[in-house]
Amino acid sequence: MVKLTLIARVTDGLPLAEGLDDGRDQKDADFYKQQAKLLFKNLSRGHNEASRMSIETGPNFFHYIIEGRVCYLTMCDRSYPRKLIFQYLEDLKNEFERVNGDQIETAARPYAFIKFDTFIQKTKKLYQDTHTQRNLAKLNDELYEVHQIMTRNVQEVLGVGQKLDQVSEMSSRLTSESRIYADKAKDLNRQALIRKWAPVAIVIGVVLLLFWVKTKIW
Repeated sequence: MVKLTLIARVTDGLPLAEGLDDGRDQKDADFYKQQAKLLFKNLSRGHNEASRMSIETGPNFFHYIIEGRVCYLTMCDRSYPRKLIFQYLEDLKNEFERVNGDQIETAARPYAFIKFDTFIQKTKKLYQDTHTQRNLAKLNDELYEVHQIMTRNVQEVLGVGQKLDQVSEMSSRLTSESRIYADKAKDLNRQALIRKWAPVAIVIGVVLLLFWVKTKIW
């Protein structure tokens, strides 16, 4: 069963369209939507470069394809045939590119193509029953295979992003601390120079003052 469908721009993770649900299991839906957004965020940072992937999350699987800098992602239960779900995503991709292809790069607000939900809902209904003649024919189609598509765990995928974020944060912190230490070193060098040359400057100043006073008296 197809439970969730989201489309986002890969370059910045901006959500472009969503398959609106009917409100059932809203608590779980919100949880998985948050996971999907984190996946988009990772993709926008280049943490996962596979153009096709299945990601295990609890009793479900996220499946996505990336084409033309757009990620088409859906979630279904683990028993749903992968061959069908990726053909579902291909159908969405083909129609989305046909209808909105020239506007994808210029979209500036989230869910700019929310009207695409109509097509998502219509297509989802075609794929809900895996035993229809249409879907059985797709399952038997040997021209479309998914054996090479990588499968990973959602914690593993999101964990990569978290570790990279920690490395980036640590690097930024070290850079900031290095600048602080460099500034302190400059101050110490300045103080050392002052302590070294201040007595000489005072002596020269006193000599010049005496010379000036002498010239005034004479």
